[in-house]
Amino acid sequence: MSQLPNCPKCGSEYTYEDGSLLICPECAHEWSQDAAEAESESFVVKDANGTILSDGDDVTVIKDLKVKGSSSGIKVGTKIKGIRLVDGNDGHNIDCKVTGVGAIKLKQEFVKKS
Repeated sequence: MSQLPNCPKCGSEYTYEDGSLLICPECAHEWSQDAAEAESESFVVKDANGTILSDGDDVTVIKDLKVKGSSSGIKVGTKIKGIRLVDGNDGHNIDCKVTGVGAIKLKQEFVKKS
């Protein structure tokens, strides 16, 4: 018997199959295993060197960046801790806080994983 995944909503281990759907009896959440796998694989963020980034990673800026509305910018070598990945349709896939600048979104091609 193959091991079924836990429910993504409540974490219950008592999931069961009903045709092509997986169902959780505790919270009544229904999902397709194929759709969940495709969704997790479709959003991949890579840094300038091609390393895959994930939430909570620390990165370093590899280019001087100008910040709109600010006289100062972000210098090369600035370390950013605890990034969060978002699906930005304009290419700004990294949501983070930079010391001295504040909350900002960055493009993945201007950072490398620390």
